[in-house]
Amino acid sequence: MSTPIRIGIIGMGGFAAWHHNTVARLEERGLAKLVCTCDPQPTAFSIEQQKWRLADRGVSIFADYRQMLDACRRDLDIVVVPTPINLHNEMHQACVERGLAVYLEKPPTLDHLELEEMIRRDRAGRHAALVAFNFIVEKPRLALKERLLAGEFGAVTGATLMAHWPRPADYFKRNTWAGRLMMDDRVVLDSCLGNANAHFVHNLLFWLGGPELSSWAQLATVRAELYRAHAIEGADTFFVEAGTTTGVTMRFAVTHACAGQTTHAETVHCERAEIHYIVGRHAEVRWRDGRVEHIDLGPFDGVTENHLAYYRYFRGETERPATTLVDSRPFVILNDLAHVSSGHIAPFPAEKITRVRDEKEQKDYINIAGMPGMIDRFLQQGEWPGPHGWNRNTGDPVTPQDLDRFHDTVRRMLAAVTG
Repeated sequence: MSTPIRIGIIGMGGFAAWHHNTVARLEERGLAKLVCTCDPQPTAFSIEQQKWRLADRGVSIFADYRQMLDACRRDLDIVVVPTPINLHNEMHQACVERGLAVYLEKPPTLDHLELEEMIRRDRAGRHAALVAFNFIVEKPRLALKERLLAGEFGAVTGATLMAHWPRPADYFKRNTWAGRLMMDDRVVLDSCLGNANAHFVHNLLFWLGGPELSSWAQLATVRAELYRAHAIEGADTFFVEAGTTTGVTMRFAVTHACAGQTTHAETVHCERAEIHYIVGRHAEVRWRDGRVEHIDLGPFDGVTENHLAYYRYFRGETERPATTLVDSRPFVILNDLAHVSSGHIAPFPAEKITRVRDEKEQKDYINIAGMPGMIDRFLQQGEWPGPHGWNRNTGDPVTPQDLDRFHDTVRRMLAAVTG
């Protein structure tokens, strides 16, 4: 990389700070150059601006992202968009219309109609946008999928995701859109499935894609139960079963209504082996004949690696971004159909809820009695928790043809909370 990639970052707070730190490190290596940034209240980040040495680095600062793009468009290559979900579409549009490549944080949107609008626009742009699902570029993951596609493990028979991620009550107060279903009559759907654990959900869809390496499972049916324990509009717990167009069943059990250790595991069941992949730790291939193949994943900085991978694409060194807007379609459809199938977000039975105080963190968590057992039985046996202790019916199976019910369903869910 002889010439640094010229970067603009929309935002300074929230996850934008992670990108500022990443680009600063890449700038020290001569791989990137931060040209400009913006925030509606830039003075609120004076400490961060000093920490990032924006003045010393000659970074222009704006209060409006459109003003920034108009002023700096000829000096930019890529614009990073790590902003609220409901702003992604308009910011993607503003960048593409100005001929700029877009590094778009996940999720791209959680409205299937909005996604199709973004896909059409992106196809007319000079460069395909990257949707930053961080772990698709992991080399061990890519190597395992190549072996999977080659048939080494036999046919895929199923896949599961378990994501047990405790979030304290103040997590849902981190910004104005946390835990929201809609804002200004636009879909948000911030949730453990659609946002916090989106990487892992997208990973499972990646495992079941084929026949190309860069491919994701295509959905035929979705069935779901959605629950709420926290005082939010949306769901904090999802049990979802999805059938692919190739006849394989995936199950997802994802929750924030828990306390204790954060755990997650992606499992792919095959005829001759099972692949167990735990991001940040290790992977194992457990062969049916008793052999166990252990794979050390090693250190991995997802944001840095995704920046570098997108820079390579921008320079023409690779044919495509790691995840495009089109590649994101199964993920968005899964989220939308999970809401349609569930039909409503059920409150947890009061007797199942325990409030847990973490004295070290000085934070309050909600824990649901029996959650680990419910997750295990659902993932391993397909036993739904609703009819077996959580006092609700399982949602009806739905297909992509039912997406036209999505917006009305979300509006009803919102009305049930807000009246």
